[in-house]
Amino acid sequence: MNEIEQIALDKIANNDHELYALIKQRYSPRIFDQKPVTEDDMKKLFEAARWAASCYNWQPWRFIYAFKGNEGYDKIMNTLSDFNQEWAKNAPVLMLTAYKEKTPEGEENFHALHDLGLSMGNMTVQAQYMGIAIHHMAGVDWKKAQEVFDVPKGYHISTAVAIGYYGGELENLSDELQEQEQAERERKPQKSFAFENEWKEKD
Repeated sequence: MNEIEQIALDKIANNDHELYALIKQRYSPRIFDQKPVTEDDMKKLFEAARWAASCYNWQPWRFIYAFKGNEGYDKIMNTLSDFNQEWAKNAPVLMLTAYKEKTPEGEENFHALHDLGLSMGNMTVQAQYMGIAIHHMAGVDWKKAQEVFDVPKGYHISTAVAIGYYGGELENLSDELQEQEQAERERKPQKSFAFENEWKEKD
């Protein structure tokens, strides 16, 4: 067993209750195998996103993606935070997520961001099924991304995503990032966010 395979095993969720295997196995790596992510792979991921639930079936999600070596990839890279740029260069595909802010009637779609999240949840599980890792990033200058890609008014860039097959070389990361890559996964206990009958969190 090589180092990357061991990391993958170590990242399997130490869940308190039984979980679907693909959810248990999912994690957000900062290294990726150099096996190409193909256009067909991306179409399968977008098909999963396409079939996500959304308010009134408005499907407000939008995506901009680019393969490494293309101009669009460099444009997305340049919108990322310095920290994310340090490792995201390992990803074969970079993507920006966005949502349409208004309903078909021109009113604010309060649920659009929620629906974008649902579509990305679908995509993430589909990717896991395919052996593809998806690393979601909040560290993106969305205003710069809107400008670079000439996103029209009424649409909002939300996050960036690094996409690639699990694998790669740990040595491609700095010592600090190697340590983070191998760190144990942690989650809050259910009682801290799931409340029966009444709201229980005080601050």
